Amino acid sequence: MWPCFPDPALAHLVPSLRRGVVEFPVFHVRGGTSTGLVLWARHMPDDPDLRDELLRHLMGVPLDGALPGNRQCHGLGRIAPTGNKVFIADREADGLVGTLAQLAADTSAIDWSVNCGNLSAALPLFALDSGLLVPPAGADRISVTIRNTNTESRLRAALRLDRDGGVPADTVIPGVDGGFSGVDLFLDAPVGAKTGRLLPTGVPRERIGDMWVTCMDVAVPMVIAEAAAFGKTGYETPAELDADGALRVRMREVRVAAGLRMGLRHPSGAAMSADDLARSETLPKLCLIAPAREGGHLSARYFTPQHAHASLAVSGGCCLAAACLVPGTVAHAMCALPADDGASREILLENPVGVLATRIDAQTSVDGVEISGAAYTRSAQILLRGLFPLYRASGPLRACLAGRR
Repeated sequence: MWPCFPDPALAHLVPSLRRGVVEFPVFHVRGGTSTGLVLWARHMPDDPDLRDELLRHLMGVPLDGALPGNRQCHGLGRIAPTGNKVFIADREADGLVGTLAQLAADTSAIDWSVNCGNLSAALPLFALDSGLLVPPAGADRISVTIRNTNTESRLRAALRLDRDGGVPADTVIPGVDGGFSGVDLFLDAPVGAKTGRLLPTGVPRERIGDMWVTCMDVAVPMVIAEAAAFGKTGYETPAELDADGALRVRMREVRVAAGLRMGLRHPSGAAMSADDLARSETLPKLCLIAPAREGGHLSARYFTPQHAHASLAVSGGCCLAAACLVPGTVAHAMCALPADDGASREILLENPVGVLATRIDAQTSVDGVEISGAAYTRSAQILLRGLFPLYRASGPLRACLAGRR
């Protein structure tokens, strides 16, 4: 038998068979400026192939191969990478555990290599809503540790509560219209998420072709370059950047060269080839920077990496903010950051929808700058919860889901 959610009001949300069609329980959520699904791990098939098939059905992506121009009208995905994420989550002894799947609209490939700082903000709200977390009586917040299996990193999250144990809609962030539930997130030991090093190539900046770049690994591996080096101002809209085919080709070349130098690897441990990096939906990210002009410290245009991000991912924001504090990087040279000996610095990063405020904990040592933590605030919401009919489920998937009712 499939387990029910701890909240009795959600006892109906289990894999079930209705009129010959298997239905699967989903939470459609928003965390920060990303949307996607949260699925309870205890409802998932054990077989990885059936798990991946299920995700493709839910998000409306190709079951096998490629489907150029797919609009995902037969699933819950939203075409852009920021709307094509799925968290598989559960409760464990000391908090929550989440595994992120990043899907693309037009291919069947699923990337399991990175975390998402934005969508992570929805996990505590999912856990509260489903009954996986129960707040103490009178508490003004739920604090929980989230272990991410993609990167084996830990994120501390605090979901704000009102006097009745509900979630006040009082947190406003750039890129989201209006106030929603507020979540404070703290990323401990974010350095070397994929490479084990702050500067994966050993230097704060280096030349790739005719431009200077910084390769940095804080929360996510990223290539940072001046927008002007690509012939851009750094203030273009995401649509303008995506429409520039020559720019995308050149950025791909830089990304691939940087990824090879950083020694990026698949989750299996195998080294990523140039072709792997060129096709990757997650690694490495790329960010074009320009001087701030709206009161922040730096202006950023972030790529996911195949497309321009509508705002700025918080993982990428943490990486860029950390680069602002490391002497010799491309970002440090441009960042309008006042001198400050404090161990915790707030970095304001301008992006297409506003300013992302990120707090970086950094200390200066004989070995240089040590980044020990990062913090940010996001809002989150449950968009819907319900059962998704799997009209095209394969025989094995149908048998798996229907056979354990």
